[in-house]
Amino acid sequence: MFTGIVEELGTVTTVADQGDALRLTIEAATTLEDTALGDSIAVNGCCLTVAERTDRTWTADVMAQTLARTSTGTLRPGDRVNLERAVTAAKRLGGHVVQGHVDGVGVVTSRSPSEHWDVVEIELPDGEDGDLGRYLVDQGSVTVDGTSLTVVEAKERSFTVSLIPETLARTTLGFRRTGDPVNLEVDVLAKHVEKLVRAYIKEK
Repeated sequence: MFTGIVEELGTVTTVADQGDALRLTIEAATTLEDTALGDSIAVNGCCLTVAERTDRTWTADVMAQTLARTSTGTLRPGDRVNLERAVTAAKRLGGHVVQGHVDGVGVVTSRSPSEHWDVVEIELPDGEDGDLGRYLVDQGSVTVDGTSLTVVEAKERSFTVSLIPETLARTTLGFRRTGDPVNLEVDVLAKHVEKLVRAYIKEK
């Protein structure tokens, strides 16, 4: 589990194509401080397992399903990525409950910069079980490239978020452009509520 509070920007050093999979190596600092083989690290919101590590890099295997559901397959050497280690019981939950299970890939459709923040609009994809928009509400939580954000306006096929200077400086969202893909994870609590309500209505 993660919180959506990005710890650092890592740099992709190697992308090894294995046909139906990728081997991804990322240079990092903070996220390697107490990381062991088998630990989980979220890369742009996608939970990956540490398969190898050195003093400066770590490597993960990315399977076909992950490549199909996320933007990970578009990464190239030199790309910057949001990194977050799995949360511990002693850590403050500064964002919201994030699983690192990407629901779909959205697209940045507009950026409206102002003096102190940017308003970004993101087009929603169709998720595995239909439209992801039904899980979004104004002032609710959403994860964009692993970053916990508050929805400003939930529209039928898109939503907007406001990015404060800290977010712009410390995450990939500071340099995402119109047309760029972004990993999206909706609030898992909303999914549980939906399932319970559906079961209740069916029983009635």
